[in-house]
Amino acid sequence: MNADCLLEELIAKKKKISVTGLGYVGLPLALALARRFSVVGFDISAPRIEMMRQQIDPSEELSPEAFDDADIYFSSDPADLIQAHFHIVAVPTPVDEHRVPDLRPVLSASEFVGKALKPGDYVVYESTVYPGCTEEDCVPVLERYSGLKAGIDFKYGYSPERINPGDKEHTIEKILKIVSGNDTQALETIAQVYGAIIEAGIHKASSIQVAEAAKVIENTQRDLNIAFMNELSIIFDLMGINTREVLEAAGTKWNFLRFYPGLVGGHCIGVDPYYLVYKSTVLGYNPQVILSGRRINDGMPAFIAQRLVQLLIRQGKNPGTAKALVMGITFKENVTDIRNSKVADLVRELMKYSICVHITDPLASAKEVAHEYGLSLIDKPSNDYDTIIVAVGHQSYRKLDIQYFKSMAKKDFILIDIKGLYSPPPNEPGILYWSL
Repeated sequence: MNADCLLEELIAKKKKISVTGLGYVGLPLALALARRFSVVGFDISAPRIEMMRQQIDPSEELSPEAFDDADIYFSSDPADLIQAHFHIVAVPTPVDEHRVPDLRPVLSASEFVGKALKPGDYVVYESTVYPGCTEEDCVPVLERYSGLKAGIDFKYGYSPERINPGDKEHTIEKILKIVSGNDTQALETIAQVYGAIIEAGIHKASSIQVAEAAKVIENTQRDLNIAFMNELSIIFDLMGINTREVLEAAGTKWNFLRFYPGLVGGHCIGVDPYYLVYKSTVLGYNPQVILSGRRINDGMPAFIAQRLVQLLIRQGKNPGTAKALVMGITFKENVTDIRNSKVADLVRELMKYSICVHITDPLASAKEVAHEYGLSLIDKPSNDYDTIIVAVGHQSYRKLDIQYFKSMAKKDFILIDIKGLYSPPPNEPGILYWSL
């Protein structure tokens, strides 16, 4: 089947597209496709599927209106995948406790899709993986469960996701899409299908491995740049220099790259580098720069906790009897997602010093925080904190003034502004301000 023929049948809704995995990546993609094609949206979580049928995004990224005019059938039954002829896999790719790639979600999804494959079908992976994973790990699963031969009976490709959670400007249609395929025909077909919804354009990678590598280095590059900023913040803190002021001055040069120090968590930047590290190690090369950046970023919660203890002692406070309020526990600003939150690591570091920690977050689910980290969110802060730590740059936090913090704190309190939200820093008696 040529590319034009399949596209015409999809547009005419004689054939369907399936999207497996309806998280922060899969759901926006499925809905965007469903405004042009007929889509089967599949997720293994029946409760999540029921929410989507009620036009509710479980990730709270999309409004109910985003579901309007979408020709989509939501299902938690993998048997429904057989209705589709163009399959997209958008499941998460985490690492395990040893920071080794956990391919179970993507391999399980491959099994579901494999059982539904028919001659002439297409399968495209969007999950972030190491170069070679699609062809070496996923495609054999498709063949095993379908009984079909890849490249002959069905085509396949890779098109990395580029969703930025919390970003309402760079939506899926406005982000240039990388596509790749197992041969020229597959590449052209996949490019045409995505091109029907992507306004920003399509970049055709020369191979699947090139597309896989391009994705994994996007977040690795960002991880390394933030690691450099974090290391600078440690150095400048020793010198008594404000890091934000240094970056503001350096940023006046036209080619200075604007990155800032902070906690690096989440399911992308703090995870994806380990996929590249794993593949590199398998090939016999132990990467130096990537792992160095990871060590710096993973060590920031301990550094901040240690620095706070020093500041408490300077203020004449006993860390063992101190009380802290941590504001924000999601992995980044303006999202509800708490996966791989480094704020949780910071809380644990503070607890090692016997500091009493209260946590609040207007977006996070108390139930999810308790389940994921064994930590409790408070409903309402008290007014006797020795230190207040603004850990996440939620929009609602940016509007707060110094009087708000003073109303919740003891005399001579410490304000830790991890994200540097309050610039210029408050310069009032009774407040010790510190930021990365």
